[in-house]
Amino acid sequence: MDKYFKIFLDGYYGYWEYLKSEILYPSWGNYFYWLLGLSLLVWSLELIFPWRKDRPLFRQDFWLDAFYMFFNFFLFSLVGYNAVSNVAVEVFNDFLGLFGITNLVALEVSSWALGYQLLLMFVVADFIQWNVHRLLHRVPWLWEFHKVHHSVKQMGFAAHLRFHWMETILYKSLQYIPLAMIGFGLDDFLILNIFTILIGHLNHANVRLTYGPLKYVLNNPVMHTWHHAKKLPEGSYGVNYGISLSLWDYLFGTHYIPNSGRDEPLGFEDDEDFPQTFWAQITYPWTRKKVS
Repeated sequence: MDKYFKIFLDGYYGYWEYLKSEILYPSWGNYFYWLLGLSLLVWSLELIFPWRKDRPLFRQDFWLDAFYMFFNFFLFSLVGYNAVSNVAVEVFNDFLGLFGITNLVALEVSSWALGYQLLLMFVVADFIQWNVHRLLHRVPWLWEFHKVHHSVKQMGFAAHLRFHWMETILYKSLQYIPLAMIGFGLDDFLILNIFTILIGHLNHANVRLTYGPLKYVLNNPVMHTWHHAKKLPEGSYGVNYGISLSLWDYLFGTHYIPNSGRDEPLGFEDDEDFPQTFWAQITYPWTRKKVS
């Protein structure tokens, strides 16, 4: 027990030191400033080349989404997620040790060229995320958490990171074993994170991009607008589940793009009653019965 408590404390204070370093010492390997820079870049594209031209400088819920962006990427880890997840990994490894399992790696990729490692991690991680995303729509109690993301009423880059913190736990937990089995940990390569953040920002941005023939491979703003559409095809729990890649939706028949969707209303059924503030939204899955 003392070992786990020490890991918890080290994880908590270690992340605090990491976050201070990220903010105080900008560098090319600094994730905090990459997120800030990519956000400013995509926001600039929205302002210079707006798809929906009637939007103000600060669209509806801009500042709420901006807070979600920094909460989900930094503050959530600071308030305990990093420390708890470190303990959870150690407990899991100790549990495997009871059965003599000391290494989960089934495919050793460390000797591969970096580009091949990144490509494999990107494709495997995205396929896992696509499946988790489908679960968020298909399983009723998970959908209550995912409603936070679908409460967006106007698309904009920062809407990318408006999501409930439970989604972080779900995605990371379900990714851990498959990625560990091919020699990857949860600390993804920086270049891969930068690319996926850029794609995610663009998918939610107020710009019209389809990427030509690459639309069958890469997710894009037109396709993702229909994922957020309030009116879904009859009998469907959702469409266009792709995170970075649209490939899975085309392969498994969950793609749906009847038109550009520029003026399509966003949200979900009865979202008029959904809370509008950060605290009310993240507590909604547990308080909704009291409100209704």
